[in-house]
Order: sequence, then C-alpha cells, then structure tokens
Amino acid sequence: MIFLRAFLVGGLLCAVGQILIDFTKLTPARILVGYVVTGVLLGAVGVYPMLVDFAGAGASVPLSGFGNLLAKGIREAVEKDGLLGILTGGLTSAAGGITAAMLFALLAAVCFPAKDK
Repeated sequence: MIFLRAFLVGGLLCAVGQILIDFTKLTPARILVGYVVTGVLLGAVGVYPMLVDFAGAGASVPLSGFGNLLAKGIREAVEKDGLLGILTGGLTSAAGGITAAMLFALLAAVCFPAKDK
C-alpha cells in the first residue's frame, strides 16, 4: 500500500507541475523554484512531514521534499547553534544529496563530453 500512496502523491506533484507548464506562462525554472519554496513553507509549519509520513518517497524525493529537508535542517541547526544555524543548517542537512548531484554531473561530463554543433 505504501507504493500506491507514494505513486499517487508523487504523480500528483508531477501532474500539477505539468499543468502549470501547459496552462500558464511560468517557465520550468520558476515552477521548480516554486516547488522548493512550497516545500520550505509547508515544512516550516509542520505540514510536509505529515505528507512524507503518509507517502514516503512520493513526497520526499520531489523538489518540494528538498525544500522540506532544508527547512528541517535549518530548524535543527537553530536549536543547536542559535542564529548561526540559519546560515549552516540547510547545507548541512542537504550535503549528501548535493554531493551526489555534483558527483553524478562530473561523471556524466567525463563519460559524455560536449560536442560542437
């Protein structure tokens, strides 16, 4: 049942993004930023963690999940380090994902060099 919930919630998030692309003049970059900001805001007020508990990876993998991760990291760092945590918490909590993205981008650049048009 967890797979069905993950599929439905993740699919709904993707469908909303596709609807925004098709029926608005928003660029994909602005939609992606909107998802991250929405994840931060919903994580800050405590709604997004309930969605992650319900849908698992269907809610934690999309960009809104990244925003929630940033909000959670900042909240924990502020509790631990005070106001300095505002600057360090987000990157600390997302360091694994950021490192993986950079490593995979480097591997792709090495394996598939750019060609002139």
